[in-house]
Amino acid sequence: MSTTAVHNITGKAEILARLQREILPLQGLRSAVNSTPVDTGLGAINASLPNGALPLGAVHEFISSCAEDHTASAGFVAALAGPLLKKGGTALWISADRTLFPPALKNFGIEPDRLIFIDIRKPKDLAWAMDEALKCGALSAVIGELPDLGFTASRRLQLSVEQSQVTAFILRRNPKNLSTTACVTRWKIRTLPSETIDGLPGVGFPQWNVELLKVRNGKPGSWKVKWSNGKMEVLVPDLPAMEEIHLKSA
Repeated sequence: MSTTAVHNITGKAEILARLQREILPLQGLRSAVNSTPVDTGLGAINASLPNGALPLGAVHEFISSCAEDHTASAGFVAALAGPLLKKGGTALWISADRTLFPPALKNFGIEPDRLIFIDIRKPKDLAWAMDEALKCGALSAVIGELPDLGFTASRRLQLSVEQSQVTAFILRRNPKNLSTTACVTRWKIRTLPSETIDGLPGVGFPQWNVELLKVRNGKPGSWKVKWSNGKMEVLVPDLPAMEEIHLKSA
């Protein structure tokens, strides 16, 4: 390849990167451009995210269809939220029927006193509480267990985080429909058999199948991830959607 061709390719890549940086703020992702990135420990998964990092000051949704996958989603979200709370940050966990065991959060680098738990019975009140919490710029993150989320409600949440720059994680267990939302990413986390420690019996390191179903200005993908020694380890590289379909049909 000639030097001129290399320069042309480099120039096009720089132009595309600059355009992406200009587009992100227009989509409400100012934190992806203007603030210091926080390493949420996603490793190789970051390559599929805008600007190579999980967008902060944005709304992320996690879909699950059974109790096991809901628990896996909660663990994955806790792992993402941990780095946001390391410098004395505080987060809210809002739910209608809390099953979380707070001391277990230490396994994901979160001290239980960094989280404030709010239990609300009525779904309508739960959505209102989450919207109000996301307007509080003193918080680092808000985690809400909110099964139903329409476009209008998600847009309202996104407008709130664009002002406060608080990061929102929504756990949607058995959603009635999966219509379009204003969330920046949509994930599906499924539990996998854990890896035992040195072949000993008992519960080993958690493992998840992580699917990035939708991402604004990024690339969806699927990975196998293990949580061990306080960090994520991507075990299987990203499979492009068409390649994955081809492998399944082979």
